Amino acid sequence: MAVPTSEKSKSRCLYWCGFASERNMNTKLDRIDGSTMTDSSTGTSRSTDEMIARSNQRSPGTLVGLLGIEIVEVGDNSISGRLPLRPELLAPNGYLHAGTVVTFADTMSGYGCWNQIPDGATGFTTIELKTNFLGTARSGTLACTATLRHGGRSTQIWDAEVADEQGKVIALFRCTQMILYPKA
Repeated sequence: MAVPTSEKSKSRCLYWCGFASERNMNTKLDRIDGSTMTDSSTGTSRSTDEMIARSNQRSPGTLVGLLGIEIVEVGDNSISGRLPLRPELLAPNGYLHAGTVVTFADTMSGYGCWNQIPDGATGFTTIELKTNFLGTARSGTLACTATLRHGGRSTQIWDAEVADEQGKVIALFRCTQMILYPKA
């Protein structure tokens, strides 16, 4: 597993993964090598496994936690997660609810956006999304990988694929995230 390495993503990733406080977003990395990140000002080092664990700790008490979405991998311009299916995530007809799939893909894209947010930005919001459903699932675990397609200062575009346990893609997703900055 790799970690975000672009300059614009370093400080936000440091905050998201527990290195920096929200007030100190200028913490610099001494080393970033795909398996660990080291903060040169404190000497603190975290493995990518630890970063993933800290990201997953943010989920309880939110929709992400309620659904059971788990981050499993963080890459330079991508993020992957899993979602174990259970009856509550199905529609009354017994098939996977479309809202479950959209929420899963949007969540992975949002976590990815947070890791790639430009310096000076305070957050983001989804301003457009589209999903094409290619299949369904009734049980097992879904996988989703979201990939950054455009990383600008005012918007980001993320594509995500949701697949079943056999690797069959059941949904293609694209969203546009608007980057938020403090009011002047």
